[in-house]
Amino acid sequence: MTSRMGKGRRLGAAWLLIAASGAAVMAARAQEPQTAKPPTADAPAIAAKLLPVEAFAELPFMEGPQLSPDGNKIAAKVALNGKQFLVILSMVNGEQKIARITPGDNDLNWWRWVNDDWLVLGIGAEVAVDGGEKWYATRAIGASADGTKVNPLGWKVAAQKGDDLLWVAKDGSPRIVLAMQRSIYLNDAGFWPDVQEADVSTGKMREIVPSKASVGDWYADATGTVRMGLGYVDASRQSLLYYRPSDKDGFRLLQVANGRKDENLRAPALFLAEPGKALAYDDSSGFDELRALDMTKLTLGDPVFYVPGYDIGGIITDAAGTGLAGVRFTDTRERVHWIDPAMIDLQAQFDKAVGASRFARIVSWDRARDRFIVEVGGPDRPSAYYSYGTDDGTLRVLARTYEKIPVTGQAPVRSIRYKARDGLEIEAVLTLPKGREAKNLPLILMPHGGPFARDLEEWDWIAQFLANRGYAVIQPNYRGSSGYGNAFAAKGEGQWGLAMQDDLNDTVDHLVKEGIADARRVCIVGASYGGYAAMRGAQRDGGRYRCAISYAGVSNLGAMMRYDSHFLNAGSRRAWMKEQAPDFKAVSPINYAASFSTPILLMHGKMDRRVPVDQSRDMAEKLKAAGKPYRYVEQPLGDHFFSRQEDRLQFLQEMEAFLAANNPA
Repeated sequence: MTSRMGKGRRLGAAWLLIAASGAAVMAARAQEPQTAKPPTADAPAIAAKLLPVEAFAELPFMEGPQLSPDGNKIAAKVALNGKQFLVILSMVNGEQKIARITPGDNDLNWWRWVNDDWLVLGIGAEVAVDGGEKWYATRAIGASADGTKVNPLGWKVAAQKGDDLLWVAKDGSPRIVLAMQRSIYLNDAGFWPDVQEADVSTGKMREIVPSKASVGDWYADATGTVRMGLGYVDASRQSLLYYRPSDKDGFRLLQVANGRKDENLRAPALFLAEPGKALAYDDSSGFDELRALDMTKLTLGDPVFYVPGYDIGGIITDAAGTGLAGVRFTDTRERVHWIDPAMIDLQAQFDKAVGASRFARIVSWDRARDRFIVEVGGPDRPSAYYSYGTDDGTLRVLARTYEKIPVTGQAPVRSIRYKARDGLEIEAVLTLPKGREAKNLPLILMPHGGPFARDLEEWDWIAQFLANRGYAVIQPNYRGSSGYGNAFAAKGEGQWGLAMQDDLNDTVDHLVKEGIADARRVCIVGASYGGYAAMRGAQRDGGRYRCAISYAGVSNLGAMMRYDSHFLNAGSRRAWMKEQAPDFKAVSPINYAASFSTPILLMHGKMDRRVPVDQSRDMAEKLKAAGKPYRYVEQPLGDHFFSRQEDRLQFLQEMEAFLAANNPA
């Protein structure tokens, strides 16, 4: 979000709505019954078959399937011929109908059922502003399930952010509650979002909460009443919590937290049915836990759920939206701790059916909670989606996410732990080439982006491609990664390119000591912050690596900060970055092109909105001037997230050729 920009523009291409008798492949899959349990046994381990690069470069065929409230329709993002659409599959009385919605040049960011006949969608696109700059704007749309109608929601009045969905009705009506900006100027009242109730079937809206200075985020309870607003004052680094018990009360400032003193708000994560009671996340123990919260006194009760050694994730509400059904968390992989007895029993049945080597994740359910969509997969194989009904207990295949990759296990994946040079224990994800002895293997060190993020045991198309080519792949969750508590995150402060980089080197040393990796055949590969780490490794520790590969990496922290200054609350971002890297110049690879001592492949998408393409362009120019070995590839339509199949394919092809020349398996 910007603090000042030109007059708002409408989003790019118009939406196309197509009643698709095509996409028959999806309908055919939905008809296929799977009366037996999903396969649980693999063939004996033999050397992996070399799969074509195109198999790994495919966009997932299906993403994010959601059941309609009556359970008769499924909405999902589907990839057809390398492009993604929202597909709505209707299944009534054995008859199947398919509607397909394409976002044109816009991004399809999210979708949600409102009732059995209508959905609300969030889209985004770059828009031109005064001075020729481009900024990312979002909008919400009501769409009919038969694919014949769309209703823009507040498009003519919304500014940059227009798709903040706060609530969806549970009574079958087509009502939602939506927050949106009305101005793009910081000194205008409309810069701060107001809250609207919208009818997605007509597009009509009415204001229910006016904008409030400094409040950028609003939150509603299960009835649709807006109960809380969170504000932030960048100049003073103060966070604000406004609260009201009901829609008959006015908002009052309930809490102020000073960011300069590391104070945090006690903000509700869920408003409970009992008045004045809520659940909130709390990290006073050193790890994120879920605890009871008394809103009248802002006092915390006993922990409701926590995971020793890890932070918890999001919550899943009950059918009424006023109670807790489950808590998401990640240890070595994503899991759900169910509290609802029926869901506990159902999860146990699925877990038993698929076995310990893969997971069964309940991803969507209908209003009655007797029809479900279940994702079945594992870290060594792409997932498949199944529909399940409690009436007959039958799993039916909806879709496999990767059609060209065999359903039998590919490269095995497991978590390991090692100690860094200062004794800090670090968890890492190790992928080994299938059928090969884990001894003296060529190694790819692949640090994640973020850096406040983490890797886990899940299907990773890049790691699996590399393992299929004969490489061991290690993905360390170095200090500063998320999910391991406050102390672990704090270990990364001030350590960009320093101790965080040491952790990466220590990972390699551990695998060499264990006999798994050959110290003479190691390459570092990463994207975003991982791309920065690859550049830094080639510049600072080149003697350790045969080569380096950076996708969308950051080379110049100072320039990155100047880019980020265009956005709202840039002051807090700048302060945070200074904590992570107090001396930008000292840890920015662009300042040390002459010290690069290993060949590097730089790739970047021209349409990257997260890390500007100049970060790689400028690095390439510096390396050229210094006479260092490098290759630079720019993808004209590429973004930060490999959203296009063509870009995935080109990246894998370039990486394979570069590794073959510099670190052959």
